[in-house]
Amino acid sequence: MDFASFFANYGLIILLIGLLIFMFWSSRRRMQKQKLELEEKARQTVPGAEVLLQGGLYGTIVEYDGEDLDKPAHVEIAPGVVIKVHSQAVLRIVDPTSGTVTEDEFIEAEETEAEYIAGVTDGEITSISDDHRAARQAAEADADRTDKDRPQA
Repeated sequence: MDFASFFANYGLIILLIGLLIFMFWSSRRRMQKQKLELEEKARQTVPGAEVLLQGGLYGTIVEYDGEDLDKPAHVEIAPGVVIKVHSQAVLRIVDPTSGTVTEDEFIEAEETEAEYIAGVTDGEITSISDDHRAARQAAEADADRTDKDRPQA
């Protein structure tokens, strides 16, 4: 059996198997990409994030439970106007919150604040209010001096 007769007999079957393998690989790759996009969206959907809803409304997330998607999301569409929408009605995140503090950053900030307060208490660090108070006292002391106490220019 030569190549031409083999391809004539089995070529269509080989082509179909190749096409099925390509379709399977392509759909699996697309599903993995969608899963990553959903995970990213869930990570960015936090209170304070500006979102676009499926109905075309823009708003700011007030409350969202990424764990329980049956709970409605609360979205503020105007100052003081909060609506409930299905949690999956969030189409995309328009402006992820910049400045939201994660739990780790909050704990780190608390430790830094505790160190700062201890430093101020020990006198190693002066606070801004202490600096303002010292400047005010120096200005008052300077105003109390008479002209003869001032150096001649």
